Amino acid sequence: MKKIQKVKEKIISLEQVESIGVIGDPGCDGLGTYNMKVYAGALEKSSKDDITLVVGDLVPAGTKSYYKRICNFSESIAQNPVYGLRGNHDTGAYEEYFGRQNYVLMLKNFTVVVLDNAMRRFEEEGLELLEEILERQEVENVIIAFHIPVPNHFIQNCVSTEEFIRLQKAYKKHKDKVKYLLCGHVHSKFEDVVDGIPLICTGGGGAMIEDVSKEIRAADIEHHLVHFYWKDGKILYRFENLWDNCYTKEAKDPILREQILSTVQGELMAHLRYLMHADRARRRGMEEVALMFEALASSEYYHARNFYSTIERPPVFSRASEEFAKTEEYEHNHYYSMMEKYCKEQGHSLAEGSYQSALEAEKVHGKLLQKLGKEKRPGTEALYVCPICGYLMTEETKLDRCPSCGAPGREFQKYQLTDNNKINKI
Repeated sequence: MKKIQKVKEKIISLEQVESIGVIGDPGCDGLGTYNMKVYAGALEKSSKDDITLVVGDLVPAGTKSYYKRICNFSESIAQNPVYGLRGNHDTGAYEEYFGRQNYVLMLKNFTVVVLDNAMRRFEEEGLELLEEILERQEVENVIIAFHIPVPNHFIQNCVSTEEFIRLQKAYKKHKDKVKYLLCGHVHSKFEDVVDGIPLICTGGGGAMIEDVSKEIRAADIEHHLVHFYWKDGKILYRFENLWDNCYTKEAKDPILREQILSTVQGELMAHLRYLMHADRARRRGMEEVALMFEALASSEYYHARNFYSTIERPPVFSRASEEFAKTEEYEHNHYYSMMEKYCKEQGHSLAEGSYQSALEAEKVHGKLLQKLGKEKRPGTEALYVCPICGYLMTEETKLDRCPSCGAPGREFQKYQLTDNNKINKI
């Protein structure tokens, strides 16, 4: 059975449907592998529900090629019917693939009214449909879903007060029937109450999570979806987080996994070769050549990242520092020490020096990661990397020359903490 539902009727009766999974903003940052991995995980989690609703921004732009890609991808992953809601990125060919922009889903115990406000204006057709549905005696519990939030206590990125008043007029007579206002658009999540009605905002289905306010920071929000269901005579909901390893189909195929690892290795080697050639070109004063090879290296890195993300099983973000610190500890205490000793015994002085330099740097890496895991901050104003051997120094331990290879301090690459607490390369 086809999973993507092209809505043709303005009122759809789904009398056997008792729950709905809601996914927000999977595609507006692009249909790259990382974003689509999150979306695939959301579709899998949403299969617990009878149907899925994507509350906007399925695609980065409204061309047929993007719609075709997202529809084919959704068909291959989804396990229940998927309905769309037009977002501000879903322009162009939306109707060709998803059908009507304003419609109603009449479920077993509650009703979902889907309204188009992608252009920051509620369409008259949608508001009239809302009034029509609320007039029905059998309709008692309603969720009104749209893409761009109405005015709230958290963000300014919403429809105007005048537009909200138009929506209020449409439901005013039967306001008691409206149990939730549901939206996406914001790449985060928050819960609020507007006009006495709970507002649920979810935009964590694929797009990169963003800061909403000082209280709602990207660092504290995971990708997620929302489940709405009927229990004890009322509509309830719950958020479900999507971790970075939320979709694992590719990782479970041993042949594919081996080939992807080989592909990643090739891409990263190309990345390294191009960066090294860029260094050589820059030292010869060939800045344009250096920049071209840096661009090539960047492209190869993103290729590697996309391939690797299909099989990556990263630790939960909040515990990643501790896990990475364990790797650094192993490299320092065991692997690099062992290899340094082997190279010395075999007379491989050049490789011995490389392992020796890396061994010293791993000590600093481990300490930084341990501190970050405990305090959630780097704990230093700046970091310095020696471009000759890779030794890393903090603001407190920086010397005039690299303590590992002796390179002059003027060569160090500096990573300075900026005012917004992000590390930027200078």
